[in-house]
Amino acid sequence: MASSAATVSKSVLQKILDADKVKYCFECGICTASCSMAEMLGDYNPRALLEQVFLNPESILDSDELWLCGWCYRCQKRCPQGLKLPEVFLSLRSIAVERGQVKSLDKALEKIVKNVPLPLVTTLVCFHPERAGLKTEKVLKQIEQIREDMLKTRKPPKMGQKVCVIGSGPAGLTVAYELSRKGYPVTIFESLPEVGGMLRKCIPEYRLPRKVLSEELKFIEELGVEVKTNIEVGKDLSLEDLKKEGFEAFFIGSGAHKSQRLKVEGCELEGVVDALDFLWSANCGKKTNVGKNVVVIGGGNVAMDAARTAKCGGAELVTVMYRRSRDEMPANPWEVKEAEEEGIKFEFLVSPKKIQGEKGKVTGLECLRMRLDEPDESGRRKAVPVDGSDFKRDTDMVVLAIGESPNLTFLPKHFELNGDGTVWVNPVTMETSVPGFYAGGDAVTGPASVIEAIRDGKRAAESIDVHLRSGRRVRM
Repeated sequence: MASSAATVSKSVLQKILDADKVKYCFECGICTASCSMAEMLGDYNPRALLEQVFLNPESILDSDELWLCGWCYRCQKRCPQGLKLPEVFLSLRSIAVERGQVKSLDKALEKIVKNVPLPLVTTLVCFHPERAGLKTEKVLKQIEQIREDMLKTRKPPKMGQKVCVIGSGPAGLTVAYELSRKGYPVTIFESLPEVGGMLRKCIPEYRLPRKVLSEELKFIEELGVEVKTNIEVGKDLSLEDLKKEGFEAFFIGSGAHKSQRLKVEGCELEGVVDALDFLWSANCGKKTNVGKNVVVIGGGNVAMDAARTAKCGGAELVTVMYRRSRDEMPANPWEVKEAEEEGIKFEFLVSPKKIQGEKGKVTGLECLRMRLDEPDESGRRKAVPVDGSDFKRDTDMVVLAIGESPNLTFLPKHFELNGDGTVWVNPVTMETSVPGFYAGGDAVTGPASVIEAIRDGKRAAESIDVHLRSGRRVRM
């Protein structure tokens, strides 16, 4: 029986792995070095797990490590061989579920609760137990019970120094969670009317039910974290005002809420919307007029969420246009796959030239075919227009999802920024160029995954704790 099972495992893996690629794996460790979960857990090693998968896939079916991949695809994007580790691990998870070999999941969940703040949220948007055939509701209940048991055994000392967190996305919430558990009084300032940042603003209900998000936020508030919404730092309060209130350390987790604009004629027409605004309206339950024939321009995860939200909202045809090929898309492969399964169409190597309209409303697009040239500064091959390739297509709604960037106008000019407008930080401590001010999440990395933002938050929280214990002063 064991021999037969092993054959099944290897046959499944063969569909995913290019055997020659694995055979000549450089064993460089880039996958593990790129893994947020490996950093947070310490003893999780995707590189070693991959080797064991190839040599003896049966041996890892009872390993808790099999359940710890966060599906951010950083390993695959940086791997010289392009190996898709998340999909390899998923194939074995599915086999483990089919055989009933899921006892190792209990240990994995204990590690997640112990090391990963927002365990309910990350289970839904990062770990995806449902893809292996598990019932999500049962897993969430397990997590809640583990967390309750864990917190009963620990009462942190009361620390006197106050910490200010700007932004209530996953990075800011992580800092608040970690430091409040250490006994620090933490206050979160959020410009939106509700807490959650990009978790609430952009992740659709079908991926992250508001009930689960509310439960997670309630737990953080019960730890003693103070939350102040509808307060925009830089407008309602300055950093100097906050310093005068007695805050002795600051974390900037304001996210990347500013949509990049498409520089073509017709963007002002009715029916042209930014993806972030579109998702925010849908998530708030506002009545949104969704077109029948929707085109989403962009290739990231926000574009995928916008396309699927438009489909759920009643669009008959939803098409994602991306100027590069499928291989260059920044969206996670599983996002693209699930969008296709829902009937969303994709047009690659296409770029809009003009948005057409009549009587102030969108009626169509003028587009150009593209070809791929040499890599640009991002490392992806540059898309250049093909002469004489102009074509037109009808549409009654255009959703712009060509990228997001941080809005950091509230920071004084002496804060150092990167060339792309994100906050410069020491990559080890997450401290900015101004002592006592730390930053993380999309404000530092640009749009990234939830698990990466949580990793930044944990790293920053550790540094803030050291900063406050050392007696260093905040300087402006």
